[in-house]
This record gives sequence, C-alpha cells and structure tokens, in this order.
Amino acid sequence: MSLWLIGFIAAFVVVLLVAALLIGILVEARRIRALALAASELVQEIDVNTRIVWALRDTNAVAGALLGGAAAIDANAAAILGAVSGAHDEQSAA
Repeated sequence: MSLWLIGFIAAFVVVLLVAALLIGILVEARRIRALALAASELVQEIDVNTRIVWALRDTNAVAGALLGGAAAIDANAAAILGAVSGAHDEQSAA
C-alpha cells in the first residue's frame, strides 16, 4: 500500500467519525429541544396555577382595609349607642 492510500483511508475514517459525532450531537440537540418545549409548557401551567397565590397579597390588603373600616364603624356605632343611652339615662334620671 502506498502512503497516499493510507492517508486517504485515515482521512476517510476521520471524516466518518466526525460525521457520526455530528449526527449524535444533532440527535441529542433535538431531544433536548423536545424536553425544553415540554418543560416550557409545564412552566406555563405552573405560572397560570400559581397566579392566584400572588393575588392573595392584594386580597389580604383589601381585607385589611375592610377590617379597618369595620372597626371604625363599630367604634362609631358604640359611640352613638353610648351617646343615645347616656342621653336617655339623663332624661329618665331628671
């Protein structure tokens, strides 16, 4: 065998190895892409399902404001009741 033929055979083997590696990389890249798309869909589902949790912060703020308003109404009602009861007691004492 001549050195030229050995060189061509070696180059052919190297090209085949590189092609095999490149095909393997492409197969894995497609697999990773498919997994990434599936993961992206799951992340979107998780995002939709957990938005309600983040809305609880707003709900708690509104509930706190309502509680403050209810406490103010209760205090005013107690003051009115005290004023009316006190005026009624003073009239009946006189």
